[in-house]
Amino acid sequence: MLVLLVCLPGPAGAADMIADGAFAKGQDGFWAAGGVVLSREHGKLCADVEAGGEPWDRLLGVNDLEFTPGTSYRLTMALEAKEQHSFPILVQRNAEPWTAQANFTAEAKAGKTTFATVFKATEAEPAQIVLQLGGAEKPWRLCLDTVALNEAKPDEIAAATRDVVRALPALVNQTGYFLDGPKRATIISDATGPLAFKLEDASGAVVGEGTAAPAGFDETVGADTQIADFSAFATAGEGYRLIVGDTKSYPFSIGHDIYGQLRVDALSWFYPQRSGIAIRGDIAGSAYARPAGHLQESPNRGDNDVTCLTGEAAAKLYGKDWTCDYTLDVSGGWYDAGDQGKYVVNGGIAVSQLLGTFERGLVYGKGASPVMSDSLSRIPENGNGVPDILDEARWELEFLMKMMVPDGQPLAGMVHHKVHDTKWTGVPMLPHLDPELRALHRPSTAATLNLAAAAAQGARLFAPYDAAFSQQLLAAAQKAWLAAAANPVLYAPDSDGHQGGGDYGDTDITDETYWAAAELYVTTGEARYLTALKSSPHWAGPVFPATGAFDWRSVAGLGRLDLALYGDKLPEEDKAMIRASVVAAAKNFIGLQKKEPFGHIYRPAGNRYDWGSNQVILQNMIVISAGYDLTGERPFLDGVRESMDYILGRNAMNMSYVTGYGSVFAQNQHSRWYAHQADASLPHPPVGSLAGGPNSSLVDDVARARLKGCRPQTCYVDDIMSWGTNEITINWNAPLVYIASFLADAR
Repeated sequence: MLVLLVCLPGPAGAADMIADGAFAKGQDGFWAAGGVVLSREHGKLCADVEAGGEPWDRLLGVNDLEFTPGTSYRLTMALEAKEQHSFPILVQRNAEPWTAQANFTAEAKAGKTTFATVFKATEAEPAQIVLQLGGAEKPWRLCLDTVALNEAKPDEIAAATRDVVRALPALVNQTGYFLDGPKRATIISDATGPLAFKLEDASGAVVGEGTAAPAGFDETVGADTQIADFSAFATAGEGYRLIVGDTKSYPFSIGHDIYGQLRVDALSWFYPQRSGIAIRGDIAGSAYARPAGHLQESPNRGDNDVTCLTGEAAAKLYGKDWTCDYTLDVSGGWYDAGDQGKYVVNGGIAVSQLLGTFERGLVYGKGASPVMSDSLSRIPENGNGVPDILDEARWELEFLMKMMVPDGQPLAGMVHHKVHDTKWTGVPMLPHLDPELRALHRPSTAATLNLAAAAAQGARLFAPYDAAFSQQLLAAAQKAWLAAAANPVLYAPDSDGHQGGGDYGDTDITDETYWAAAELYVTTGEARYLTALKSSPHWAGPVFPATGAFDWRSVAGLGRLDLALYGDKLPEEDKAMIRASVVAAAKNFIGLQKKEPFGHIYRPAGNRYDWGSNQVILQNMIVISAGYDLTGERPFLDGVRESMDYILGRNAMNMSYVTGYGSVFAQNQHSRWYAHQADASLPHPPVGSLAGGPNSSLVDDVARARLKGCRPQTCYVDDIMSWGTNEITINWNAPLVYIASFLADAR
């Protein structure tokens, strides 16, 4: 029995809410759809399920359940099948938008087994319980008996809360392990002694055995842990599983090429995020085809002729002294996340990390990395003579330059912080249907330096492919650098009341200054930028905190990495110091990793998981990857490989946070157009989408209702309205591209 969500106490009761759950009277009310045929036999409800489809294409359910919000319920059922099958069970609204209150994964085994779980109701709308049975390779049969749904008793709630993670099987990287790399799984158990484990192949034959090593109590999950190490096993294959007691892990592969396809999918994810261009179904997939967003067509005025924020809203944010009487064409670029806003500070770090992926492949892949390919990703520019990853980066770089204040205007050369709607839209909302007015927000020093850094980086990488564009980028970078120096404290406000877009406030721009100087120096070698670097508090200071190496707000670490990896123009003494600092940081992260029962490189202060914790883990991995590139030392490579296990299933949720990868994966990330959970006519997020991950700060209504009291590593719910735990963003998918590419190359 695999439970992915358990919530905390509510009042108890006894009435069974499932009519005829023993299937003795023919009055049960269960229904089937999409290639599922029901029969009632000998006190059982049996479902014959057609092969193929997605899980949600083959359904079995019961409707018209009435819950009391805040009350906890216990769902139990007996399952019978001829072979093993895992499938989702959802508690959701009876009608559109089919809002989910809880979701679980059940496992039917050969013979009979029991599924039982406790969940807390979040709304009073009529609900249904749905079993998603599709996706099997061949037809199969599932029989149900003694289905019961009752208000949970206090002892049942306490037991479920205490035991949820202990019911999990061995937690593995559901995508796979390298033939010559570390292969470890995490076991959550109260066992007092080491647990025996077996490794079986796809045929069910036992091909390895071992004994797990106790790893201590983990505060982030509230349980004792053990680690099963099967690194010595080195036979390539698919469908391996770890067996501990009577539980089996999800299947995984062992081989040489684990991340090549992920690099393609994570990079291809950016194309349907593009603004200002029609997304072609023959490229992105028919489900993702849509008209161009924000091109000044009804019902919205688009991004081609956008004015600055005015009136009371602008005065409240920026004071009465700031005005602008111009409009800008800021079409293009990527939509930042699940909304239709475009933010320069997020765009800057995201495009920089795509450029960094290319530069790493160019320099450390010896020119043989697939990131050099002109047919790597699914984009319309295939075959134009420019590597695909640079084509994708160009789409954002051109937008960033459009955000610059024109010559002759106050603050000329500065860069507007963001552009987005003046009011929030609901979910779902396709970009071309957005009815709200768009507005430019006041320039900021942070945004201006983001452009300076990303454009300088782009200038050196585009030079062999498009000299004119390279020069345009360099000129924009130098212009932005000078404008920021003339306006060093034009900060973005910490809060603008969340009217139509995110804040992205930042009152410390020393890190952006350091990063911009680093990229300008690497590109030009000019002494003035080295002087600026050496005058920075980040020149010789620590820039890789243990809680997280860097993010959009703190980018000094990004500058340090590029100086270490590509700063060949640095004086030898300075180069040695910079590189030593990166290697030391990588070693420190490896030391932290050795203490983690889940193998990932992350231990935040107070064990509280941060917003976007998955991307923080990836950024820490990038530091270690730089340690490997600089030294060639194998422990760094193995550290990155093992940390990736957490992202792909070796976690307390027993799920992959990358859509389309693993047996159970996030697929309802917060988005206004990848909104299948809210509107069945819309798609799930594309394969390769990274979910933000556990967030101890319960900032959205879904998280507050369903995750109260959660242990840090379990503060996650795969729900479209849980934007605090489950959003997608450009600056989270970009480091996924980097790490997938590094792991695919560094073998």
